[in-house]
Amino acid sequence: MARRGETLELAVLGLLLDTPMHGYELRKQLIGLLGWGRVLSYGTLYPCLKTLVKAGFIVADEDTDVAVRGRRNRIVYHLTAEGKEHFSEVMEESGPSTWDDENFGVRFAFFARTDMSTRVRILEGRRSRLEERLENVRDAARRSRERADAYTRELQRHGLESVEREVRWLTDLIDRERSGGGAGPRAADSTAGGAGPRAADSTAGGAGPRAADDGTASPDITREGGPDETVEADDHHTNE
Repeated sequence: MARRGETLELAVLGLLLDTPMHGYELRKQLIGLLGWGRVLSYGTLYPCLKTLVKAGFIVADEDTDVAVRGRRNRIVYHLTAEGKEHFSEVMEESGPSTWDDENFGVRFAFFARTDMSTRVRILEGRRSRLEERLENVRDAARRSRERADAYTRELQRHGLESVEREVRWLTDLIDRERSGGGAGPRAADSTAGGAGPRAADSTAGGAGPRAADDGTASPDITREGGPDETVEADDHHTNE
């Protein structure tokens, strides 16, 4: 199975662990959680849901409490006991795949459901991966310094500062985990830059693309499809 597919499945199970959801609400929550640079389509979501239903990890039932404009009731998805067990087993893993770019964000989002030793192993693995990347970025910048123009240098500076900032954030999290403090409300603040270099620093000037325009912000989910899209998507799912 594709790595992104595994990440999406884990995210679905984690969200349904809290409460059952309709496909439309689940899609909105996933977009906010995954933070991918483009909209998560129903064409990606529903095959994932079908896979989880077939595996016995979730069930899809008609919501008899909500009638939608005289049409067929919408589908609501519930996590099964097998799904809860599978989610717990996956969250106990702490190998290299748990700290790569595709999976780390989802793993971190559900850190509250893992033990401290697992969290620390994942955080240390992520930091080690980024420290290697940091050296590669620095080497590339040194090799191309003479022939790079101002825009290329600005892009390299942004990449270097972004990795340095995440390494500092991870180090802070690791220290707090080991001291028994956990992430707490400060974790989100640490990623914002703190005392480190700011991505949108005024030193960018007119040198080129500003670091704040890197497109990493989560999409505005309030502009996604409305109720009509919900009904059509769920109807399509039930007809298959």
